[in-house]
Amino acid sequence: MSPSLLLAENGLPTMNGDTPHTETRREAGPGPEARSSRLRPCPTEGLHDLVCVGFGPASLAIAAALHDALARPDLLGVKVPRVAFLERQARFAWHDGMLLPDAKMQISFVKDLATLRDPCSVFTFLNYLQCQGRLVQFTNLGTFHPLRTEYDDYLRWCAAWFEDVVHYGQDVVDVLPDEPAVKHGRVESFTVRSLDCKTGLLREWRTRHVVIAVGGRPRMPDVFAEGNRDPRIIHSSAYLKALPLLLPDRTVPCRLAVVGNGQSAAEIFNDLHTRYPNSRTSLLIKGTALRPSDDSPFVNEIFDPSRVDDMYRQSSIVRDASLAADRNTNYGVVRLELLEHLYEKMYQQRLRHPHERDWQHRLLPSRVVSGVQKGKGSLWLKLQDCSGRHLDGATDAESLPVDAVIVATGYIRDVHLRMLQPTKHLLAPPVNGHERRWAVSRDYRLQMDADKVSPSAGVWLQGCNEDTHGLSDTLLSILAIRGGEMVQSVFGHPTTKTTTSADRDHLTNGFAHH
Repeated sequence: MSPSLLLAENGLPTMNGDTPHTETRREAGPGPEARSSRLRPCPTEGLHDLVCVGFGPASLAIAAALHDALARPDLLGVKVPRVAFLERQARFAWHDGMLLPDAKMQISFVKDLATLRDPCSVFTFLNYLQCQGRLVQFTNLGTFHPLRTEYDDYLRWCAAWFEDVVHYGQDVVDVLPDEPAVKHGRVESFTVRSLDCKTGLLREWRTRHVVIAVGGRPRMPDVFAEGNRDPRIIHSSAYLKALPLLLPDRTVPCRLAVVGNGQSAAEIFNDLHTRYPNSRTSLLIKGTALRPSDDSPFVNEIFDPSRVDDMYRQSSIVRDASLAADRNTNYGVVRLELLEHLYEKMYQQRLRHPHERDWQHRLLPSRVVSGVQKGKGSLWLKLQDCSGRHLDGATDAESLPVDAVIVATGYIRDVHLRMLQPTKHLLAPPVNGHERRWAVSRDYRLQMDADKVSPSAGVWLQGCNEDTHGLSDTLLSILAIRGGEMVQSVFGHPTTKTTTSADRDHLTNGFAHH
């Protein structure tokens, strides 16, 4: 059906959207008029078609793509797949420790969960705005970058569609291969085991397909992680949760430090100035200066979905060089608007107080925290000057007393290794005698030994494939397209992989409501 051919309420087509007596049919968002998703739950003891570990944006994009794909069940290998999403948190939450009041998204809302795959999907950001009654007002803002709090609300609005297939409070322990089938001796299913966070009971979920999309775990430098864990040492991911518990009275004078070079560190440093107006704050950065992110149009093309194909086809040497060259688009950099805002504030401070010793807020470049000591009511951070001046004896060792330190040093994306350890013997045979590797194909499927695992079963990894799929792998930029690719890879009917390109494009680039 062409884009101009719409369905009226009576189900009959009308050309050019001309429906004089009725409105065009469109699915409603969650609310009094809500329509549940097309996904269906499965009894815990039954065999699932898909179990997704984690229910953040990556899994949510898969759920949205699967819902849309079920409008064309002839293109899928199953009519109504039995699915479950297992999430450790008690409710849907996306970086809720960093939902700062004025922080904006760093990508366009067009790169939402659905638009680049299907602009007609119910799960687009614009449809969310329409359902919330804010579409016209948002348009008047003249921006492509909504507030982070609004985007979080959009994600929660989408997540509400799938309440009947999401099991919150489930902390996945591991993934076990089931006994091989007698007829061919290959594994045909897996058992995902999870701990119920409320009861502590172990639950099991049998499934043919497993997707692991658990995000990263906080990266803490050794100086903070080894024997120095303290409530006053807070990772940025817990900033809005942990710091108010530690310092509930915002008006009391306090000393706070932030460690990190990137966007999160700069945002927290900026937020502290208003959240704790009587605080003395220090931003400790390893580099010589805060540096701007490069989000210019040509550079932004490295996050285009089509670039994933290019990246995956390259040799590991070329990929490593590409990743290194493009790191300043995402790691250890800050948006220019925030840099200019911070510099202006620091300049005003310099204007009021000519001597640095009187400054309330300081940026300390070329500093590395080399030690942490617990004092009476304070932490003492031992700072190493890494500028090179210390080699000449021109600098003395520094000790910085603080009431709390926020560590904004990113994430490590290796949680899947622990979960999948029981399946390691099923990995594809090693090459040239090397150890078996956790390698994924272009479609994110973990490469397993075809003699041990049936083609009707498998494991897919999301958000931990930067080395092979590029910088966009951990970001929101490609979720819409990738969600469609995942649906095709897991559920695509065998014929769609060998028939027309139009059908394949329908699965990955447009589940339009025909």
